[in-house]
Amino acid sequence: MRASSLLAATTALTMMGGAALADFTLVIAHTNDVHSRIEPINRFDSTCNAEDDAEGKCFGGAARIKTMVDQLRAEHDNILVLDAGDPFQGSLFYTTYKGAAAAEFMEAIGYDAMAVGNHEFDDGPAALGRFIDAVSFPVLSGNLSVSQDPELNGKVGRTAVLSVGGEQVGIVTALATDTVETSSPGPRVVFSDEIESLQQQVEELTAQGIDKIIAVTHVGFAKDLEIAQNVSGIDAIVGGHSHTWFGRSPDADVAYPYWASGPNGELVPIVQAYAYSKFVGELTLEFDDAGEVKDAYGDTILLDASVVPDPAISARVAEMAAPIEELKNQPVSMTSAAIEGDRSVCRAMECAMGNLVADAMLERVKDQGISIAIQNGGGLRASIDEGQILMGEVLTVLPFQNTLATFQLPGSAVIAALENGVSRVEDGAGRFPQVSGLRFVWDAAAAPGSRIVSVEVMGDSGWTAIDEDAIYGVVSNNYMRNGGDGYAMFRDQAINAYDFGPGLEQVVADYLEASGTYTPYTDGRISQN
Repeated sequence: MRASSLLAATTALTMMGGAALADFTLVIAHTNDVHSRIEPINRFDSTCNAEDDAEGKCFGGAARIKTMVDQLRAEHDNILVLDAGDPFQGSLFYTTYKGAAAAEFMEAIGYDAMAVGNHEFDDGPAALGRFIDAVSFPVLSGNLSVSQDPELNGKVGRTAVLSVGGEQVGIVTALATDTVETSSPGPRVVFSDEIESLQQQVEELTAQGIDKIIAVTHVGFAKDLEIAQNVSGIDAIVGGHSHTWFGRSPDADVAYPYWASGPNGELVPIVQAYAYSKFVGELTLEFDDAGEVKDAYGDTILLDASVVPDPAISARVAEMAAPIEELKNQPVSMTSAAIEGDRSVCRAMECAMGNLVADAMLERVKDQGISIAIQNGGGLRASIDEGQILMGEVLTVLPFQNTLATFQLPGSAVIAALENGVSRVEDGAGRFPQVSGLRFVWDAAAAPGSRIVSVEVMGDSGWTAIDEDAIYGVVSNNYMRNGGDGYAMFRDQAINAYDFGPGLEQVVADYLEASGTYTPYTDGRISQN
């Protein structure tokens, strides 16, 4: 046991009232939201360049996950390796190989099971089906019905029972129901309520005599708290989706584990391991002979330069990276400072990356009668560090291959779009609007649906209050224009819509190139009461 784990164990024992030695100890090594960070990442969570890697400034990557998982397997007799979803989408590896790269490296690492994440549907059910065909471990999503979808029927599991050290451990799973808005599962994938479904899954496993049950979820920390408080029979929750850093470090977002009160007064440990392959979580659960958790402790392990990458995985990553290196290394521009694109910022307030992308969108189509740009903060996937900007960095920020979509919209619908955008800030939802050509004030204390205080648009004579009855030219991306992230008004009220403009990543690259040396900024276009 590591010194940090020993300290955590002492703390947890005190917290749990000095529990006696358990009859069964289970270790769970876990990842979540790797988002195609198969190569090492830098401190901005983007793909690390060769110079920084050589200087020991990089983190994560599939080869370091493999090293750490192998080390944990050597240290512990009873161990499961679990992933809480979203290995898809987020780097040029996904752009080039789709789910095939994630499947190959997850197989090599040796996962025991994974929960489906929302981004596994970004290229529709067929892409997820191909991924499942390529792996040997169970891929689970217990609150989905896929029987009507020919690409997934019979492939996505509901629950799993895994044998560990002579004990049977049940796995129950859930995926966020708003995946219908945040990705593209299609009409044949039917979602049921996460809490109701998980309770049913627990009861199914309990009826089989399973008394150790782990929930592996892709719903986010806030929903995991609700699950812990409302679902009986779950021994621990291994989560994902919100990219929350659980850890013993004072800099962590949440303590590891986080203890939630269950519906019958029991304590339920919840964990998550941030994102982007930067950490592997190590959770130790001690069960008594009735299958009750008497103790839980652990930490997220930082995969920094001290973790030597597995050489075989590193060689394969390099082989697969070769065809895309030329594109990745294409110089685009320079930036005088880091361009902030962190999800905690861009999903809650004006951010420098949001301004860059929205400004670039508007600049591209302003001569087409377009005066407003709206980009979802969740579509911005990384920051860019100071200095030279490479095309690979732009593609890491904007990996979704979205196209520009132009349309006309009544002012009332623009306001409704902004209301939608600020409606779920508390959840860290990706719908938060980054804008250009307009500015707005919103009130976080007001009820969702009535948070927009004022909206002004830029016209020939400067800033003027938006006219609810006027028609405005708007540019967004094709995902939002088709109702993604709750922007149903873009789908239902758009006039003269055209969804097939240039790729968003190329629009931003062209804008940066034309800028020479870009200076990132915020200017107060989004403000809070």
